[in-house]
Parts: sequence; structure tokens; C-alpha cells
Amino acid sequence: MNTHFTAFERSLHLERYPAKYQHVSLQAWDGADEYIIEHVENCSLLAQTSNKDTPLIIINDDFGALTCWFNHKQPVFISDSWISHKSLMTNLMINGLDAGNVEFCDALTNLAEVIETKAKVVLIKIPRSLALLEQQLITLQSVLDENSTVIAAGKVKIVQNSVLKLFEKYIGITTTSLAKKKARLIFSTYTGIKTETSPYPTIVSDPLIPFTLSNHANVFCREHLDIGARILLKNLPNAMSKQVIDLGCGNGVIGVSILDQNKDTHVTFVDESFMAVESARQNVINHIGSEDRATFIVSNCLEELLKLGSSNYDIVLCNPPFHQQNTITDHVAYQMFTDAKKSLKHGGELRIVGNRHLDYPIKLKKLFGGYEVIDSNKKFSILSTYKARQ
Repeated sequence: MNTHFTAFERSLHLERYPAKYQHVSLQAWDGADEYIIEHVENCSLLAQTSNKDTPLIIINDDFGALTCWFNHKQPVFISDSWISHKSLMTNLMINGLDAGNVEFCDALTNLAEVIETKAKVVLIKIPRSLALLEQQLITLQSVLDENSTVIAAGKVKIVQNSVLKLFEKYIGITTTSLAKKKARLIFSTYTGIKTETSPYPTIVSDPLIPFTLSNHANVFCREHLDIGARILLKNLPNAMSKQVIDLGCGNGVIGVSILDQNKDTHVTFVDESFMAVESARQNVINHIGSEDRATFIVSNCLEELLKLGSSNYDIVLCNPPFHQQNTITDHVAYQMFTDAKKSLKHGGELRIVGNRHLDYPIKLKKLFGGYEVIDSNKKFSILSTYKARQ
């Protein structure tokens, strides 16, 4: 992995978190990060920005490159990704930078309660989800005025008309830069637009489940039931009186279904998205009526749970992602399977759903010694494996 970032005669050591699982070809910054740093430095945009009275806001900083670079400006860091939070914490430590200079916020934070004055400069990395971007721009309105500078950056292929229209709708006059380093900048001037209500969370219903789902903006398959989840819902294990983990829980549809079908069961909902975990919490409360049989944890795979020394779970259910931020990868699934094995009691089951073209069977056989195909169709397979008994 390339970890040496240099610009304007400064150098940073930057890593993608967790470093031990990353492919050697990946790095913790991209051309959009470089472009935005170059523009801000060349234009001296942060000359008057150095404290809470003239705040700098950085949104969707994937692995902390921007926040590390501008650490001395005491930035407000906003991300829905726990992996991004962990990446930033790690890179601040590696580079000897003061983590106390950073105000860490998740994507559900009420910015008006965090920032007492209007933002001087806002730097945004454009996310994969247009819904997340929309919600973030709506949230920003409370801390912007006509003196605020809003600059966004992304790869050329994602700076599309749909993105520009969101900036025009929620911020104001919007222009773009020329392409450079396969990236483009967006410049938006706040014109006093105010949005009365957000369209999020959205509500989804489906004949396959006896409850509705509330989905915050960044929840995967926010507008309909995920096709992988659909086949897993038809192949849920008997979980009566069991301790269950819904790993990569999203809106919690799998875990809520387990709670609905098994009255003495406890489910731990885990996801790296703050919005996903909060959606799962709300769906448990809405359908089950309380949180008494549920625990909610924001974590990279099961890292935060394993820190508690937990290894007594009966079942782990998982619909693994095959990307991290904007990069397609299978390392997240591999860590999920590895962490699941650590969290299961001897004889405990890991049951997953995955695209048939992925090599999950090979990974399960390597980690657990074997697996069973519970069900399959043209696209997905349900695989089950057990932690060996002592």
C-alpha cells in the first residue's frame, strides 16, 4: 500500500483502515483529495480559519487525508462511516497530530448544536449515495451564510448533473472546475435557501415481512428490500433462546425478523454506518416495542464487540458487502467471517448470503473447514458453517 502523501513540501503517512486487510495497490487518498488540497492552499482559503469562531467543516473524508492535512485549523469532521472515523484516528496518531483539534461528528449530528457560528469553509468529498449527499446538504443549511465557501470534490464520473442539481437546490449558485487528476471540483455559493423538512428517513413495506422499515439516507437498499436479504429471510435458522448477531445489519430487517419469530432471543445489531445502526434501532422499537432484547453497536466488522471479550454467540447472520467506500474489495467479507468465528461459541453457526460468483465458499472452507449450501438461486447462495466443537 502506498502510504506516503506529499504536497507543498509537506508529507503525511496515510493508511486505509484496517491496514492489515488492504490490497497493496490501494492508498488512503485519491485525486479528488489532492485537487481540493491544492485549490485551498493556492487560494489561501483558510487564512482566516483557525478556531471555533471561524469553523472549517470536512464531510465524507474517506480515510482522513483532508482532516489530517488541515488538522491545525481545528476542523469539524463529519462522516457516517465508522471506518472513516477509525482511519482518521489512526492517521492522526501515526503523524503525531492532535486529535483534540478535531470535532468528531457522525452524519446524524445536529450541526447547529455543535457549531455556534456560521461555517467559514466547507469541504465535501462526494459520497456514493445521492440520498446521503442530499441529507448532508440539508443539514448544512443551518450553519451557512452568504460568507461561507462550499467546495466539493469527486472523481469525474460521479460529478454528474444529478449531483450538481442537489447543490443548486440546497446551497445555491453552483459551478465546476476543469477535470484534473481524474477529479473535478464543485463550487457552491449559499443563497439563503431553507428546506423545511427532510425527505429522510423513508419508509418501506414489503409482503415478505410483517412490519415496515424506517431507513435513514445512507442505508443500503433504502427504497426497497435488498434481494440478498429476501432469500436470507426465507432461510433463517431456528434462533429460539439464542444469542444472535446481525452483522452488517443495515436497517435491521434480518435481526428484527429474528426477534419477531423468537420471543426469548437477543440480537446484537452491528454495522459500520451510524445511520444504519440508528435505522435498525428505530425499527426494533417500532415493531418489537422496546430495546430490551437488542444491542446496537457501530463497528468495523465485529472489532468493537470483540474488544469486550465476547465469544459466546450462538448464531451470526451476515449479508456481506463487497466494497469499501468507492473500492470493490472482498477484504470486508473476509474480516467479517474471521471476526464471526472469534465471536461464536464452539458449535455456533455462521449463516451468510452472497453472490454466487464470489469466492465465499473458499474463504469459509479455509476458516471453518467446510460449509453447507442451504439454498440458492441463479444469483445468490445461502451458506452455513459451524465453529468446531471442543
